[in-house]
Amino acid sequence: MKELTKNNPGPDYAHLLAEVKERVRSAQYAALKAVNAELVRLYWDIGRMIAERQEKSGWGRSVVENLSKDLRQEFPGVSGFSVQNLWYMRQFYLEYSGHEKLQPLVGEIAWAHNLAIMSKCKDPLEREFYIRMTRKFGWSKNVLIHQIDNQSYEKSLLGQTNFDQTLTPELRAQAKLAVKDEYTFDFLELGEEHGERELERALIARIEDFLRAMGGMFAFMGSQYRLEIDGEEFFIDLLLFHRRLRCLVAIELKIGKFRPEFVGKMQFYLTALDRQVRQEDENPSIGIILCKEKSRTIVEYTLHDARKPIGVATYEITRTLPKELKGQLPQPEEIAALLEGIEK
Repeated sequence: MKELTKNNPGPDYAHLLAEVKERVRSAQYAALKAVNAELVRLYWDIGRMIAERQEKSGWGRSVVENLSKDLRQEFPGVSGFSVQNLWYMRQFYLEYSGHEKLQPLVGEIAWAHNLAIMSKCKDPLEREFYIRMTRKFGWSKNVLIHQIDNQSYEKSLLGQTNFDQTLTPELRAQAKLAVKDEYTFDFLELGEEHGERELERALIARIEDFLRAMGGMFAFMGSQYRLEIDGEEFFIDLLLFHRRLRCLVAIELKIGKFRPEFVGKMQFYLTALDRQVRQEDENPSIGIILCKEKSRTIVEYTLHDARKPIGVATYEITRTLPKELKGQLPQPEEIAALLEGIEK
């Protein structure tokens, strides 16, 4: 038997090291979450005390300036007590104190994320959407701001999919929120007139921006992804993997209007992926048909009897939401039910 030495600890050592590393990372993440939650609670309490004292005693703006100065003198190594941040704490308390549903959620994302949502979103359901999505998908501050600026809330709620009929309840809500009605690729340097391969190459050249625009939880698997079926070759424009949904996502790029025949081709691709590529522990593959234009009625009719989970979306190179869709968001109770489904 080969003797173990200090420099040759044996084959099991690699497994031990991997397990210890994973445990350390898990502990670091748990500690970070605990610290963040406590910090948000601290800022909430400070904001509450300032607001209550101002209302009770009629204090003006100078009290916040004095409080900032004294706190920084008392705690010189602690950041976060600037005049501006103290005002943010007061605003944070005042804006969320009347929303019991949101209060427990705000402690689960970082203070910087809370500030971004508070400043850019005014509707409570919109705020809940971005809080839950940030927590669920681990969005960084920059990704969160990008999602807000690109109107992900509206575009997710307007999404046209057949997920209600083709996915299990455990996956349905997450998938519907992961596939938008419209994607904004404002990072592309393309004119209005461009071909499908030109669009594909431009997206691949800016792959990080593309994945961020898709929602931040996608991994790139390949372009012109080759499938061989009965001796014939077929190619999927883009193949991604969604880390949370744990499924392959096939994307077909179309520079014109949506056509019903696109769905039949996508169903063919998804069947092939599920039989040839999908791993045993992965969920069924999902398809996204990405077009320049679509008729919502034609999409609705086409997806009605489709057996594979497919979403039909459009893409823009500027940040706009069609005016005619702004009044078509679901009712508040429907939005609330969808947001609750994120946790499943």
